[in-house]
Amino acid sequence: MSAENALSNIHLEAAGRWGHTEYSLGYHREYLARLTGLASDDPGFHRAAWDRLALDFLWLTNDGLVDWKKTGRTTDLGHAVYAVDGSDRRPPSVSPFHGEAEVWAFDAGAEYGLPDFDAQIRAYERLLEDSRRAFPNQLIPGGYYKTIISGAIEAFGWEPLLLAAAEPDRMEKVLDTFFRRTRFFMEAWARTSARVIIQHDDFTWTAGPFLSPGFCRRVLIPRYAELWKPLHAAGQKVLFCSDGRYQEFIPDLAAAGADGFIFEPVNDFAWLAANFGEGYCLVGSDVDCRDLAAGHWEKAEAGLRRTFRALERCRGAILAVGNHLPPGLPEAMLNRYFDFLLPRLAR
Repeated sequence: MSAENALSNIHLEAAGRWGHTEYSLGYHREYLARLTGLASDDPGFHRAAWDRLALDFLWLTNDGLVDWKKTGRTTDLGHAVYAVDGSDRRPPSVSPFHGEAEVWAFDAGAEYGLPDFDAQIRAYERLLEDSRRAFPNQLIPGGYYKTIISGAIEAFGWEPLLLAAAEPDRMEKVLDTFFRRTRFFMEAWARTSARVIIQHDDFTWTAGPFLSPGFCRRVLIPRYAELWKPLHAAGQKVLFCSDGRYQEFIPDLAAAGADGFIFEPVNDFAWLAANFGEGYCLVGSDVDCRDLAAGHWEKAEAGLRRTFRALERCRGAILAVGNHLPPGLPEAMLNRYFDFLLPRLAR
């Protein structure tokens, strides 16, 4: 594992091994304790675990110094049970937006405000420095989560957002305020020492887009391109991430300037590798966590084998179970997954 290996894969340079990351591993405390021989409250616990599992890259996004919930209206969509003990369950709140007219009148910049620009740069740099000290063997990116659509979901909730989107011209003006606010943070990240930036925006569902594809291409993707200009000017690479199936937009996102894609296995890994593996870093795999959770090792192994075949078409990749390694996965399945994957990372 090494940060330099992750960077080599993102830059499509010759590397001795494919990159590796995983999501939600921190929930598997008992498994990691047995793996490392350390107590889960040991200060070096996670560092030892990430090194033992050969992680090269860690997820990091940060939406800045302003807490939206303290400065403006937001809608808590709640949280289904994810942790084994159910401690993360949270019921949804009622949206504070009553009707489309309130959504159309919304301005994200005016609602939430912005921090001092230099203070935000310093805060981002401190975050990078602290994370690098904690995990010196992994690449620590910068990143932003509530970009445009994810920001609108957090503000309005699903129903007001979708009802208001029935008037696309009016909705574009609202989404533009999220874009302009996000640009502030991209410009701040561009002033830091981050080498790679994650741009996260959940603009598709599992089955694909929930807004008109034409609207996405006209309204969202050109704005992503604008967000990435200061990052590229600073020499930073951009990895775009969305939940769901967004592969129909990969050509548009590539043309807009994305350097790589973080994705779930509902996107066709073989298609991505065949069409974009030569010019873009792929972060994911063809392994679905639902197969691991159900104990279907033969399906998970087949997904791994398909992944490595597809990698023959790629210049850079960071492998992961793209829809997480959620709590409750049987330890036997985790062992089989890592025992198969880790020896095959060598190129």
